[in-house]
Amino acid sequence: MATRTSRPRRVAATDELLKLHRRVMLLDGRVYTVISLRPDTDFRFSTNRFHDTWHVLSDWRGARVLARLLWGLSYQRRPGTLVVIDARHLDPNPFDSAPADPIVLVPSDRTVFTRKTAAALSRRLPLRGRPDGTVRWQTFGLPAAVAALEEWREQMFAGSAGYLRPPAGQCRIDRFGRLLVLAGSAEWLRDWAVGVARLGDAESSDMDYAYLDETGDGEVQVFRQYRRMVGAARRARAELCAAGVVPTEWVQRRIWSEAAAIRRRALPAPPARN
Repeated sequence: MATRTSRPRRVAATDELLKLHRRVMLLDGRVYTVISLRPDTDFRFSTNRFHDTWHVLSDWRGARVLARLLWGLSYQRRPGTLVVIDARHLDPNPFDSAPADPIVLVPSDRTVFTRKTAAALSRRLPLRGRPDGTVRWQTFGLPAAVAALEEWREQMFAGSAGYLRPPAGQCRIDRFGRLLVLAGSAEWLRDWAVGVARLGDAESSDMDYAYLDETGDGEVQVFRQYRRMVGAARRARAELCAAGVVPTEWVQRRIWSEAAAIRRRALPAPPARN
C-alpha cells in the first residue's frame, strides 16, 4: 500500500527562533555538528554559476531564512559546526533547470573544512534517517543590525556618514567537488546575513541581489517569481532535452529563451483599451 507524502509546511521565515535538525558526523577524521533545515519545511533554493560568479538563488522567504542561518552560525561556539542545505530544499535552477549543488555554510574561525572534508560530506548526502537532535536556532540581534545598516545608508546618502569598515577575517565562496561552500569568519557571516536579510524589500522590484565579497565570487539573488521561474525552466528543459541528457551550450540558451516565453504566456492578458 502506497504511503502518502505530506506536503512541506509553510513556516515563518522571519522568526528569531528556528527549529533545525542536528547530526553528528565523522568526516575525514574530524567530528562535525551538521545543522540542516527540517525536511517538512518549504524553503527553496537553487544555485548556478554565471558571469564567473557563484549564485545562491531563492525567493523572499528563502533569503530571510538564509540570513538567519548565517547570523546564528556566526555565534556558534562549538568547533566543527556547519550548515547544509541539501536535496530536500533544492530546485533545479530557474533559468535552464540544471541541477543545483548542495550548499554548505562554514564558520571558518571555528570549523576546518577541506576538500577531503567536502568529499566525505558529499558521500553522506542527501541527509536521511532520524537526526541526532533538534536545535532551536537563535537569531536575536539580526533585526537591530539590519535597522542599523538602514540608518547608516540614510546618513550616507545625506552626506553625514563615512564608509563602513570591511569585515575582519577571510571569506571564500567556491565549489568543493559538488558542494557550493560559503565560508567566512564570524564578521563575514554577520555581514552576509544583514545584506541577505534586506533582499526584496523594494515592493516594485522583481529581482534583488547581494554580493558576498568584494571580488564578485559570490552572490545571493532573489526573484519575486522564483517558484514560477523554476516550473517554467523545468518544462522548457523537458521539451527541449531528453531526460538525463546534459544539454550543449546552444541547447541551454534555447532552454533559457523557452522558459522566458513560457512565463510570458502565463501572464494575464493586459486589459483591452477603449
